Amino acid sequence: MILQIIVNGLTMGCVYALIALGYSMVYGSLRFINFAHGDVYMWGACFGLIFARMGNIPFLAALILTMICTGLLGVTVEFLAYRRLRNVPRVVVTASALGASIVLSNLARVIVGAETYSVPAFFETKYFTVGNLVLNSLQFVLLGCSIVLMLVLNWFISKSKYGKAIRATSENQEVTNLMGINTNKIISVTFFIGSALAGAAGLLVGIYYDAVYSTMGYMAGMKAFTAAILGGIGSIPGAMLGSMILGQIESFGTTYISSSMGPAIAFAVLIIVLLVKPTGFFGAGDTHSNR
Repeated sequence: MILQIIVNGLTMGCVYALIALGYSMVYGSLRFINFAHGDVYMWGACFGLIFARMGNIPFLAALILTMICTGLLGVTVEFLAYRRLRNVPRVVVTASALGASIVLSNLARVIVGAETYSVPAFFETKYFTVGNLVLNSLQFVLLGCSIVLMLVLNWFISKSKYGKAIRATSENQEVTNLMGINTNKIISVTFFIGSALAGAAGLLVGIYYDAVYSTMGYMAGMKAFTAAILGGIGSIPGAMLGSMILGQIESFGTTYISSSMGPAIAFAVLIIVLLVKPTGFFGAGDTHSNR
């Protein structure tokens, strides 16, 4: 029983991690919370649904296409809603982020519809039993894709030219500009990567639960935001760790307390973290001056 709960928590933790990474990457570069990020995740599920219904598209191709589409969507949101607000008070940017979230959510409701849609299967689901532990092929796909994407991101941030530029922009945007780095381009790359990962999570969750709907981004986004806060907002390792911890807390809580208590548990964790250690496990505080 315990092992089953841990596996379930690990599965959801991987999903939260893919979304939380986008929150942390954007916060690291711009020092604000992109509240439209959960809706980009929702659009990932919608794009996945569209590609699945086309037929004859392999899963890997659908995943890549979904990541490209949501990445471009994230770049568009950054350009239209945030770029001209770099030097204004953060409350203004937050209002713009909330507005972008509402626009994306309602756009999905108009284009995709307000119903809950079933996702055509890319492959047959197989079940495996190891003692009392029950696993299925969808869990392996979700875990495998999530781990590979996180490892690729870790390599990209640590070793690539753009990854180093992202870290430099996160440290000090003004100095990075003076060094000749186009920070607008780097921030667009940051939004593309974070949104692409959220889109991958949306596709994987849509397949895993066989359900896509226009409001699915809100709660997933808030839980991923909680995970990012738990690990230390702005920290990529922190987003991963916080997501895994939150996944386990939610899995044990819904099993031993109530299956409907998942959101309450997530927000209780958020309140406790903000009270006890607002910077999270890996956070060092915001060294940037408040506007």
